[in-house]
Amino acid sequence: MSINSALWAGASGLLANSSALAAISDNIANVNTVGYKRASTSFSPLFESRNESSRYAAGGVASNNQLEISRGGLLTPGSSATDLAISGDGFFVVRGTSTTSSPTDPVFFTRSGRFQSDANGFLRNDAGLFLYGWPVQADGSVTSNPSDLNALEAINLSSIGGAAEATSNVSINANLQASQTVSAAEGTYAAGVSGTNMASGTVTPDFQRSIQIYDSQGGVRTMTLSLLKSSTANQWHAELHATPASDVTTGAGLVDGQVATGVIAFDVNGDIDLTNTTLSTTLNFLSSNNAAALGANQVQWASATGIGAQSVTLNIGSATQPGGMTQYDSPSALISTQVDGAVFGDFSGVEIDGDGNVFAKLSNGIVRQIYRVPVATFVNPNGLAAESGGSYSVTPDSGTFTLNGPGEGASGSIASATLENSNVDLATEFTSLITTQRAYSASSKIITTADEMLDEAIRMKR
Repeated sequence: MSINSALWAGASGLLANSSALAAISDNIANVNTVGYKRASTSFSPLFESRNESSRYAAGGVASNNQLEISRGGLLTPGSSATDLAISGDGFFVVRGTSTTSSPTDPVFFTRSGRFQSDANGFLRNDAGLFLYGWPVQADGSVTSNPSDLNALEAINLSSIGGAAEATSNVSINANLQASQTVSAAEGTYAAGVSGTNMASGTVTPDFQRSIQIYDSQGGVRTMTLSLLKSSTANQWHAELHATPASDVTTGAGLVDGQVATGVIAFDVNGDIDLTNTTLSTTLNFLSSNNAAALGANQVQWASATGIGAQSVTLNIGSATQPGGMTQYDSPSALISTQVDGAVFGDFSGVEIDGDGNVFAKLSNGIVRQIYRVPVATFVNPNGLAAESGGSYSVTPDSGTFTLNGPGEGASGSIASATLENSNVDLATEFTSLITTQRAYSASSKIITTADEMLDEAIRMKR
């Protein structure tokens, strides 16, 4: 009977609009939820197959709810360096645990990027899910694979210990006065003899400055550069020696803590002349536990220091580049020195760049890359299944994931100290709320009207 079908149509309208109201309610409730994706409701008629001569029977309506996962929300500034958002397509890879015992352990994908360090140092979002990334190897490389989840590990900041960094480069910017009078001691000067060199203090240098470098344990070691004007035009005798001399042990040719000796030469324009400069610009320090006999001009850290080997490059300039050492007729002066390396420093913070590189910042100024955050993309992100905490899981409709570095392929870039807002528009939701309410009321009228018509049909027998 058509009236009965009308009753069922009205009931289906109530059910469909109830489902739409539930979706709208979730949207409004989560308008401030980070990374939330709006639920939309679509309606489809439930027609029955019929021909033109048959009596019409109402089929009713069915509702279908779907999350608008592929539509991004507005990116806004966050309050922490670990607040992350993806600008473009893709998802963060998260898991419910910090360790995985097998490849079948559940993995989820999310846009909810408000990550904070927990009591154990792991980065977790508001839902308690652990952020996973590629660890950086000791040589600085990252082993990545587009489909291998086993290459990922939970990002942990508490495992980052302090570190020191040995000096490997020293740059000197200085001027030596061209009109400097040649000292009387220059006539008997001999670098390898204690009684006639500058390192021992017997000969007073025309110019002397100390430079501090860092050893393998972050200790500060002082190297002194002593210079004596030569009787040969445009040349200066140079000695680089440790202060105190007991910091080093030297082979034949070096005395009084000397690390390197030679001549620094300049051309007629006052620029450095590297061709005629004999002072070594590569300083090799053997480890303090070196047991082999030292060869000529070899240098070893004294056994009492207990430090490792290191090589230091001394940059004194080039005629084709500004800076370095010069010889102009103005007072000798050390303009500046640049020394890399650092004393021991503790972990002080974290930075994440647009390429997903996670850097640990140490209190001594050292910055080290420790992880790289991948971005997972899908052929059909709207086909993902919604899970708790604003996360999603793979389904046949979504297709398999692809892991890439941020900005690579179809992956969006990562914005640090940024959060993705909900993609809900309140004006749209309130409009939908009104139309849904009206549609629900109208469906209820169908039921009351059909009920009255049935009542009329029943009374016909009376």
